[in-house]
Amino acid sequence: MIRQVLALERQVFDFLGYQWAPILANFFHIIIVILGLFGTIQYRPRYIVVYTVWAALWVAWNVFIICFYLDVGGLSKDSDLLTFNISAHHSWWSEHGPGCVRKEMPQAPGVRTTESHSYITVMGCLMDYQYIEVVHSGTQILVALLGFVYACYVVSAITEEEDSFDFIGGFDPFPLYHVNEKPSHLLLKPMYL
Repeated sequence: MIRQVLALERQVFDFLGYQWAPILANFFHIIIVILGLFGTIQYRPRYIVVYTVWAALWVAWNVFIICFYLDVGGLSKDSDLLTFNISAHHSWWSEHGPGCVRKEMPQAPGVRTTESHSYITVMGCLMDYQYIEVVHSGTQILVALLGFVYACYVVSAITEEEDSFDFIGGFDPFPLYHVNEKPSHLLLKPMYL
């Protein structure tokens, strides 16, 4: 349940920032988490295995997001990679972080079109937006790793339970249901007159 809440919270802020790659990843994440919950409730190990594989991919995605916002390697938080180069939007937190004061610069008089954008300055932020995104991704990694371990345990428990089923008088040399045979001196023997 906590995974769903964290994924939905992240989805909202990615929608506010028009970041399409994280929106798609979050959408798939929500669907797979629901599938994993269904598999757990219905004792379907295949669904849980799908969730387990996705949890590993989700960790990799969040490591990529951390590297992206910390400018590791050739990645740059100023690129339009997360918006698929469709728009110039960036993280919602870049303008609306804790303590940030956002000021729009007025446009030149007489220049009003639907395509015009005003220049925005942001000052006084308590924490830079990239660190907020890193904390979000770090939390997602932590929860995904816990989910991965739990899913492995559930799959193990379900498959072990399926393997240990024993029919009455089945293949187990010491079955739980055992008929005691009577000693031969207690058996009834036919009498001939």
